[in-house]
Amino acid sequence: MRDRKKIWMIAIAGITWFALVLQLYLMLTGPAASTLGTVNTIINFFSYFTILSNLMVAVSLTVSSVSPASAAGKFFSKITVCSAIALYIFIVGLVYNLVLRNLWKPEGWQLVADNLLHVIVPLFYVIFWILFTPKKSLGWMNILPWLIFPAVYLAYSLLRGASTGWYPYPFINADQLGYGKVVINSLLVLTAIVVFGLAIVGFNRYGKQKTE
Repeated sequence: MRDRKKIWMIAIAGITWFALVLQLYLMLTGPAASTLGTVNTIINFFSYFTILSNLMVAVSLTVSSVSPASAAGKFFSKITVCSAIALYIFIVGLVYNLVLRNLWKPEGWQLVADNLLHVIVPLFYVIFWILFTPKKSLGWMNILPWLIFPAVYLAYSLLRGASTGWYPYPFINADQLGYGKVVINSLLVLTAIVVFGLAIVGFNRYGKQKTE
């Protein structure tokens, strides 16, 4: 079981790092980079919830597989941390495929990066979480700290968007939609995070009860 888990960790980490590097390369060599410049392009890259969530997957699995006994390895092995990452990456896949996929038509390597970041990595990490995350006690209140990252991300995106005019996602573009619509859209996403966070806790508690 331990060897199988490590194989999954290394495989998912490798796929995720490849997808992240590929997406960064595509952005740095794309037409927008000539206008924005390298620094702003890199800042924009790290301003996507998709990128940050995939980065969590890559870093957590890499550290946990390479140095599981280290402080960082123990941190990323915590059930609450693994579950939070599973929630974030699931939301990435859900929102993109339900809301954003039809807004553009990527081709070539961009299509590859797009599907890796929004389909393959979310799917594989959630399966990994189901198969290998210990069925320990998650409480219903565990979802509260999981909301901190999305809330901080939203605040950052709106503040930066107000100062630069650039928003990472159209449904939080306050310049085009107005803040009233953005608040509604944000509450819908937050509701989805809470609902699926509760589902994760429920699955964990159900799995724990089944094994007792």
